[in-house]
Amino acid sequence: MAADSNEINDMTSETETTTVETSLETSAAAVATLEPVKATTGKLSAQDLIRAFEADQLKSDLPEIYVGDTVRVGVRISEGNKERIQPYEGVVIAKRHGGLHETITVRRIFQGVGVERVFMLHSPQVASIKVERRGKVRRAKLFYLRDRVGKATRVKQRFDR
Repeated sequence: MAADSNEINDMTSETETTTVETSLETSAAAVATLEPVKATTGKLSAQDLIRAFEADQLKSDLPEIYVGDTVRVGVRISEGNKERIQPYEGVVIAKRHGGLHETITVRRIFQGVGVERVFMLHSPQVASIKVERRGKVRRAKLFYLRDRVGKATRVKQRFDR
């Protein structure tokens, strides 16, 4: 009888060590592949859910946009049940944030009045963005253009980008 209990103890210790080794291997594999680790309920954690959603929303076809560039932004406008794309062309005077929340501020002169619009680059309202002209500036924000009128608002062209 004592021999039987020793055999049972040996068998349980072997199964315990194999389960520990298996769990260590799976956790090492998860770390090595950098996959999001799922909770014990089988659902993603809140942070992983948000990361996955934001990754799906990112646009991949955006051009390199710098402050000082003249851009043409195609804006989706819905009128009733119709939808059209209206171009908005102006100078990028500011860039903010990053990732999904990245925005640009575009300034243009319309009928003698300066108009600025802020566009979220990854928004579904922004249909397309095309860089018309590269600008050569030495500032990160071009808010000083607000005070200028006429030819003084021009930005030199950059040819190396």
